[in-house]
Amino acid sequence: MQPAAAMPTSALTDSPRLHFDAAMLSNVGMVRALNEDVVLYATAPEGEAGAKRGTLALVADGMGGHSAGEVASALAAEVVRRVFYDLEGSPPTVLTSAFAAANRAILEWAANHPECSGMGTTCTALAFTEREAWLAHIGDSRAYLLRSGSLTQLSEDQTLVATLVREGRLSKEDAEHSPVSNVITQALGMGPEIEPIIWQRPLPLLADDVIVLCSDGLSGAVSDAAIADIAGRLPPGEACEALIAAALAAGGHDNISVGVLRVVLEGEHKAGAGQTTRPMRVLATEPRKFDPANQGLRQDG
Repeated sequence: MQPAAAMPTSALTDSPRLHFDAAMLSNVGMVRALNEDVVLYATAPEGEAGAKRGTLALVADGMGGHSAGEVASALAAEVVRRVFYDLEGSPPTVLTSAFAAANRAILEWAANHPECSGMGTTCTALAFTEREAWLAHIGDSRAYLLRSGSLTQLSEDQTLVATLVREGRLSKEDAEHSPVSNVITQALGMGPEIEPIIWQRPLPLLADDVIVLCSDGLSGAVSDAAIADIAGRLPPGEACEALIAAALAAGGHDNISVGVLRVVLEGEHKAGAGQTTRPMRVLATEPRKFDPANQGLRQDG
């Protein structure tokens, strides 16, 4: 899946600078003994070669039992961050290398630590330049865009039931109650050959856009309509807390991780770190997906 073509360079140059109000939060939930999720929000220090690459945000949801999932997600976050800021190249090239390096690190760790055999992790990352976002994704954690009240799922679930739905072999209603709904078809650590989704074109960002990153502990427990409502009307820090509270109220059957990033204009007044400047009204509750054929958005049918 790919976003619409980027804006002309002249339009970006003449536009006001954009910044981010951001918050990320993770919770063990009500059932699990360990939190195998990891969230990361990183910016390169001023003066470093990688500073021009901008901001990196990701959610990784580990799996493998005992502490193995926790190891896999932590390895993924650290390796992706390090490679992202150390390598030269375009964002798609660097993100591809970062995911490949994370996959190798997880496989090597599991090979040298038998107690971690079979561990793996999802990883959904967004790299942000001043006015663009690039997605790198594997597994079933999610990235959403909330723009002008409409919620768009940017990532594509790499699960068995999602594949069956896309192929028309399973209805969305049946998918929600499928006994194999948690079967992931792609993950870091699954094997030497993985198939992450790496955007080759960026998503142009607009002021008041809201980006939501989350593990399936949130998306599997809280409806897209509720995610859009909460992320659209609350500052990022409060939105993260409210979204986790909603997942806990729904049973908290899994670890819950979420990041909320709002795009703001340079010089726009902020009451405090992580706060937004005005609420967004939810106009549509059905998520929309990128349609590369139309180079834009389409409503799911």
